[in-house]
Amino acid sequence: MQRGLSPDQVADALGIDPSDLRAIETGAQELDLGRLTHIASTLQDPTLAPSARTMHLRIKGPTKLTGSIDVRSSKNAAVALLCASLLNKGRTVLEGVARIEEVNRILEVLESIGVSVTWSEDKSELELVRPDVLDLAAMDVHAARRTRSVIMFLGPLLHVLPEFQLPYAGGCNLGTRTVTPHLQALQQYGLDVTATDGWYHASVRDTDDGVRHITLTERGDTVTENVLMAAALHPGTTVIRNASPNYMVQDVCFFLQALGVEVDGIGSTTLTVKGLREISTDVRVAPSEDPIEAMSLITAAVVTNSELTIRRAPIEFLEIELAILSDMGLKFDLTPEYAAANGKTRLVDITVHPSTLHAAADKIHPMPFPGLNIDNLPFFAVIAAVAEGSTLIHDWVYENRAIHLLELNKLGATTQLLDPHRLAVTGPTRWRSQEIVCPPALRPAVCLLLASMSARGITVLRDVYVINRGYEDLANRLNKLGADIQTFFD
Repeated sequence: MQRGLSPDQVADALGIDPSDLRAIETGAQELDLGRLTHIASTLQDPTLAPSARTMHLRIKGPTKLTGSIDVRSSKNAAVALLCASLLNKGRTVLEGVARIEEVNRILEVLESIGVSVTWSEDKSELELVRPDVLDLAAMDVHAARRTRSVIMFLGPLLHVLPEFQLPYAGGCNLGTRTVTPHLQALQQYGLDVTATDGWYHASVRDTDDGVRHITLTERGDTVTENVLMAAALHPGTTVIRNASPNYMVQDVCFFLQALGVEVDGIGSTTLTVKGLREISTDVRVAPSEDPIEAMSLITAAVVTNSELTIRRAPIEFLEIELAILSDMGLKFDLTPEYAAANGKTRLVDITVHPSTLHAAADKIHPMPFPGLNIDNLPFFAVIAAVAEGSTLIHDWVYENRAIHLLELNKLGATTQLLDPHRLAVTGPTRWRSQEIVCPPALRPAVCLLLASMSARGITVLRDVYVINRGYEDLANRLNKLGADIQTFFD
């Protein structure tokens, strides 16, 4: 049920009759350790595709969480590194990649065009080997249209193919997310793109190997990553101004350095890249921990008024969030800093204590790093709902996300939409159970899940695919802390 597999699928994968599977599940058939291990490894096999049934969650509250939980590796860094692996003709090994739906979709696309994808036996490592010739005509279009990350194929592919096409990018429904900054920046590498009938049609002109000075019209994460990938195979110098210094961009920079590409200015808005004519090396890297997941877990502790330790939190990308929470009255402790697996990202353990919160004195709004992360903004709507007073949430980036947060009202919150970008949240809230269909946006959907844990009774959250896009096994991980969340299917 957790994997979304039907009994017939599991029985077929194990090579047994469905009646034997039922006997095993009911305890009527004994198992030795060897068979038990075989069942466990089969259920964890990423090639065993879930059935088409829709997954739902049943959340019983109110909940008190306790204990500690590790922050897992970044979704956004993982998908960027998967796209960047197309630069390397050698063997790329990624350690600790989260097995989430967004990663699965990109892997499906990569495999369909010829990339060899191999998980280690314990699923802790992912090996990628690019073929000499990529077969874009065989691309899994269905998978590609379910993720916006495929737009990051533009940077690597413009050095590989003189002409190619990519399907329009999908992902969360957050309003207009323009690709114009990507196309403006990549024109300097000879890339021309026209958009027709659901496809980006790309052609590449010959250009010289001189210095490129590129000023991004938008300080976006994916556009910065796209230009970094294009610059990596440009045998010359590229200076990128107004670059995003965010966590996933830094991970791409660390990866390029491991490939032998010189990258200066990491963590700043000006990046200087000295590219190579060809990259063919065996490399092993680890994506850094996810600050958005860390904020999700902090929010889980706040909304349930619990004491919880969030381990391996990337503090550099949470400092503004924690400063705002401290001003709102949240009590928490931080351990001394220590290094992540990549040897560069600074981590801490955060222990959140039960606290009485008050509304923020000023509006809460995102800013490019080192400001409050745009993906962390929705969690402040849930936090504001448990605080005394009224808080203004200003999401100036996305047109639709504030609207999705109005779904919190179904659980008892008092949120008022002032315009498509501004939301007034008044607390404290007496959460109540409800049956809700997940909104088509990752972070607002997770906000509903977290708020449901404090609602008295049973809340049903339907069609949680969007949550699985960004979180690995979130329900079971919360259950280990004391939550009561059951997975079920139609």
